[in-house]
This record gives sequence, C-alpha cells and structure tokens, in this order.
Amino acid sequence: MAGIYIHIPFCKQACSYCDFHFSTKLTNKKSVLSAIEKELKLRSNYLGQELVDTIYLGGGTPSLLSEIELQSIFQTVLNNYTVSDHAEITLEANPDDLTKVKLQELKQTPINRLSIGVQSFFEEDLRFMNRAHNAKEAVTSIQNAKEVGFDNLSIDLIFGSQTTSNEMWQRNLSIFFDLGINHLSAYSLTVEEKTALAHNIAKGKVKNIDDEKNYTQYLILQNAIKENGFEQYELSNYCIDESYSKHNTSYWQNKKYLGIGPSAHSFNGISRQWNVKNNTLYTKAINEGNSYFEKEELSEIDRYHEYLITSLRTKWGVDVSKMDMLFSPSIVEHFKTKIFFVDKSLVDLSHDNLTVKSDNLFQSDEVVRQLMIDLKE
Repeated sequence: MAGIYIHIPFCKQACSYCDFHFSTKLTNKKSVLSAIEKELKLRSNYLGQELVDTIYLGGGTPSLLSEIELQSIFQTVLNNYTVSDHAEITLEANPDDLTKVKLQELKQTPINRLSIGVQSFFEEDLRFMNRAHNAKEAVTSIQNAKEVGFDNLSIDLIFGSQTTSNEMWQRNLSIFFDLGINHLSAYSLTVEEKTALAHNIAKGKVKNIDDEKNYTQYLILQNAIKENGFEQYELSNYCIDESYSKHNTSYWQNKKYLGIGPSAHSFNGISRQWNVKNNTLYTKAINEGNSYFEKEELSEIDRYHEYLITSLRTKWGVDVSKMDMLFSPSIVEHFKTKIFFVDKSLVDLSHDNLTVKSDNLFQSDEVVRQLMIDLKE
C-alpha cells in the first residue's frame, strides 16, 4: 500500500504561526493546478506497482478549490494510478469554507474524510492566530459536515497559545467531545522562523511561549482523552474506535508516498525528494520539462534513525522482531544493546515491541536520542 499527498499552496490569509508553503495570491491558481496534474502524470511510475490506499489534499487550504477543480485532480489520479476501492481520501478544510452548499459539492467528489482546521473555539485565540474563520463558524462547519453525510471527521486544535488559559483549553476539549467527532489532532503552539508570531515575539509585542503552561495543557489533554474513551496513537493524534488517519499513519510506518505540488515531499524507501518551494518556479519547471526537486539518497544509518523517529511517536513503536529484516546485523546489534540502557521509566518492552509510554510521548525524542548511532564514534 502507498499514499499520494497533493499540496494545494493557496490560502485566503496568512496565519500568524504557520510556516507551511502557501500564497495568498490566487491569480496563478489555474496554472499551478495544471502543473500539479502534469506532475501526477510525469511521476506515475514512482510508486511502482503499489496500490494507492490513501490520497491526502493538504496545504495551504485545499477547500478553496471548486468541485470542478477537485474532480479534475481526482480524475488525473485515477487515470494514472491504481487506487484501492476503499481508499481513504482526505481534504484539509477551513471552517469558513464549509457552508452546506460547499459540503454538498464536496460530497459529489471521491472525498470521504475531512480534516478541519478549527484550532480553537474561542474568538481571542482565532484573532491572535489570524485565522480566517470565527468561533461560530468553527462549530457550524462541523455540524454542517455531519448533516451532509461526512461522518469521518478530524479537527485540529492548538494548545499553549499566549491567549489560551487552562480553562479555555479545557472548554475547547469539552466542545470537541460534545460535537461527536471521531478524530483529533492536537498540537502545541510552536514558534517557527520567519512567521508573524516569531516577528512579534522578537519585537516584544507578544510574550514568548510558556513551556510550563504548554506541558500543563498537554496533561489536561491526556486526562480528557482518557476520560472520554479516546486513545492516543501518535504524539499529536487521538481517536475513538480505531479511526486512525490511514494516510498519516503510513508516514509513521515508513510506507511509500508520493508528494505532488510545490514543496511536497516523497519517499520510496531508499530516497527522499522534495519539490521546489515556489509556485512560479514549480510551474515553469514542470511546463518546460526542467528539474523541480532535490533528492537525497538515504544511508542505512539515515533509514535507521528515521525509523526510530517515526515509530517511537506512535502506540505501535518499534517491532523488534522485524529489525533483522530491515537492517544489517551491526545496526540490529547496536539497537538491541542500546535497549538495555534506555531510561525504563519512559518505555515499555513487551511482545517484541518497544514503545514510549503514552504519558511520556512528549519525550519520545529523548528515547530516540538514546538509541541513535553516534556518527563520531
């Protein structure tokens, strides 16, 4: 099984914290979408004979696209790839786009899962983050989606914001559970370079992130998840009834995926490549048949480190019994030796699986560090 990620690099406005690639100028949207379809055709052999089990439209704001534009992209995929009849097909969407009319249009496409960028149900948070929607739209978009027939829903929430008190965060979670959504992605607010948030902190206009409050709100999240019967299956992802994000899970389980569009990344098991992070350069290169990506061949040590980083973020962890099939004897020996020295308060080792304890997933990077190969040795 493999996945296809399609990056739609357009937004109505720039969120204060976001460092993903996007443009708020929509004048060249048609030419970029045409180039995306051309790239889908050009790279039809990248996944080999793998059956495509997931398709994910991210961004940016893919919900800006019309039904006709979406149908054209999906038809190009179907014409060039073998897609499973039961494929998970996800669209990232902003609440302000999800009117009933828009949702009825989306229902006519192959999309069967929505990931809605709510971030908060409070006006002060949304204004601070410079989101395009308001608190009312955050709720009604979810209600509209369910009424139209989208029952596989995920929303994003952000904790640790300078405007989010512990009580507000608790209320955000209560609203989430009351809305009956089966999947949550909850992220700690981080300060990324070259964002409006980083600029405002540097200028003293906004206080920096409070790490203690961040961790307190993470613990509030952990308690709420357990009380409501959800499970944490990855550092930032929670669900009920095993309604995992199949697409994102494939990343964490080192499955092949093809990335299409400006800034999109691809992985085929032995190399990684990433497209140019510029809409104009991407479109021009695609149309003229020139190179539009960089590529990195992964050494065995690189692959081992990536395996640790991705696997130990999840509830499945590292399958010790399969290490012999994935890596050479020297790396396997290194791993099995290092296991004995890992901080036992952070991990569990049972049934041939090494996992970071759920309450300690926030510290998974520390476990990875203890298992890595020191290139200086």
